[in-house]
Amino acid sequence: MGKPTGFMEIPRRDRTDAPVADRIQHFREFALPLSEGELREQGARCMDCGIPFCHPACPVNNIIPDWNDLVYRDDWRQALEVLHSTNNFPEFTGRICPAPCEASCTLNLTDEPVTIKTIECAIVDKGWEEGWITPEVPTHKTGKRVAIVGSGPAGLACAQQLARAGHQVEVFEKSNRIGGLLRYGIPDFKMNKSLIDRRMAQMRAEGVQFHPDTHIGGDVPARQLVETYDAVVLAGGAEHPRDLPIPGRELKGIHFAMDFLTQQNRHVAGDTLPEQESISAKDKHVVVLGGGDTGSDCIGTSFRQGALSVTQLEIMPQPPEKEDKLLTWPNWPYKLRTSSSQAEGASRDWAVATKTFLGENDRVTALQVVRLEWRQNQEGHWKMQEIPNTELELPADLVLLAMGFIHPVHEGLLQELGTALDGRGNVQADTESYQTSIPKVFAAGDMRRGQSLVVWAIREGRQAAQAVDEFLMGHSSLPR
Repeated sequence: MGKPTGFMEIPRRDRTDAPVADRIQHFREFALPLSEGELREQGARCMDCGIPFCHPACPVNNIIPDWNDLVYRDDWRQALEVLHSTNNFPEFTGRICPAPCEASCTLNLTDEPVTIKTIECAIVDKGWEEGWITPEVPTHKTGKRVAIVGSGPAGLACAQQLARAGHQVEVFEKSNRIGGLLRYGIPDFKMNKSLIDRRMAQMRAEGVQFHPDTHIGGDVPARQLVETYDAVVLAGGAEHPRDLPIPGRELKGIHFAMDFLTQQNRHVAGDTLPEQESISAKDKHVVVLGGGDTGSDCIGTSFRQGALSVTQLEIMPQPPEKEDKLLTWPNWPYKLRTSSSQAEGASRDWAVATKTFLGENDRVTALQVVRLEWRQNQEGHWKMQEIPNTELELPADLVLLAMGFIHPVHEGLLQELGTALDGRGNVQADTESYQTSIPKVFAAGDMRRGQSLVVWAIREGRQAAQAVDEFLMGHSSLPR
């Protein structure tokens, strides 16, 4: 490394956030970047640690030590080339990836990992500012046509790779705009949607054709794609939400998280929605069921809409404040984390189960909950049981179900094609060929692996593109 002693001389610094009172007034990004000088110093902290555990911890296998060193040396353009060699969309991951690479950093043994995610974001942002990122138009055309169903990160990564290999690629999206959950599931205060539009312009110049408002398996028969194209990639995501079928579920004011988030993103984009479809947290006591990222996004959105209070409930026990590094490192640790949205004023509670939704005049007014105790049985499995006499009621004018997704939607596309499913209800395909049980039909991303991270979606999109290219041409020079 350029400065072998950097990690001993320079303390960790990271991006800061705008004050809560300011940022909850709008839906714009609020992270405050480091200066170039500060970023070079942070790059200098990357150790010559022999085995870069950050590299395998990153699902796309970003070559992190190399671009850290290049930033330290002020060679930003070369750093961008190294970054793009493994990741099509680092401006997405640099904003919304949870950074498993930093958990695996050797310096995380002392709780001061290199600020990998911040440096990654700064590299690609500088690349766009300097005009270094341009379309990579293929020098030859193969004459092969590929249809990609779904325009989330897996579909977009797959499309860009296949277009650069010379194939004619068309992306089909059922929503009115391209981007999948990047567009409608991630709030604008975490990722401005102009970033997607900018990449779309690059991809159009590279030959990708986009078809929004086109529901394959709905408006357009899925078999039509199979008959028309040389290969079809299913990258539609895992959109079947986990429900909570308890008494009172039929009351108004109880919604799936994604319906709530999607509507707000459409408002920010300028769409006009019918008043009767509006889901608003304004002047309401909001309860979010589910302690993950989606639940956190509901919290931040609720505060920006003017909620009176936001409470987040999690059925699992509260994680420890700090992990035992000797037991967990370099793996992703189970520990208490507080997101920027949760830090905006949400109340959080753990080991709580909702028993009943209570209401008046067909609208939810409260939740009846009970506290839980988690114990291991003789087989080592954790089991929950209710703690007697711990029932209580929580006021709730709006309840958002953010308990994850079970599997892709089966009705329509998948049922029409008749693709084989795995034991969890996802499309069955391995990680070598990515082929489904239907000839020349492939699957990647959440539709294949289940609900996961954006960085895993990009990895699978890239690997599926390599598999499709090899299927079409008998060989492939695309990276995996």
